[in-house]
Amino acid sequence: MTENPLSRIRLKNPVHFLAVGLGSGLIRPAPGTWGSLAGLIIGMLLLPIMGNISFAILTALSFALGCYLCQKTADDMGVHDHGSIVWDEFVGVWICLLFVPEINWYWSFIAFVVFRFFDILKPYPIKIFDEKLENGFGIMIDDVLAAIYGAIVIVGLDVLL
Repeated sequence: MTENPLSRIRLKNPVHFLAVGLGSGLIRPAPGTWGSLAGLIIGMLLLPIMGNISFAILTALSFALGCYLCQKTADDMGVHDHGSIVWDEFVGVWICLLFVPEINWYWSFIAFVVFRFFDILKPYPIKIFDEKLENGFGIMIDDVLAAIYGAIVIVGLDVLL
């Protein structure tokens, strides 16, 4: 019988704790959705305090850090991009939040929905990156691409509404 990869997660390990989205990635079912929701709430709290430029810098640094966090945690779990690893969802939803015209529940909900839609659907070329890159960068980049698709939709909706 194989060991459950989740049994290798140590929440006292700051790398694991961040990679599993402060524990949100351990919620079942749909850990990516729970991770995105946790990231959304954190983003909604931080963005108004930090402002767009500082929050964009935090998001970029979180992407770079996430490449390490996700790879190390995936290695420790023995599974590439395990569903509980949701730091990439945090970064993805933060990118979408950077494109909403204002931080409120309406636009934040839209950011959440469009990000989750593209993250789950993985339209071209996102699916290729997801399948071909088996490292921390690969874990992170498909969510960044999904966020870019989501940002395009958000900007489009802002123009239309």
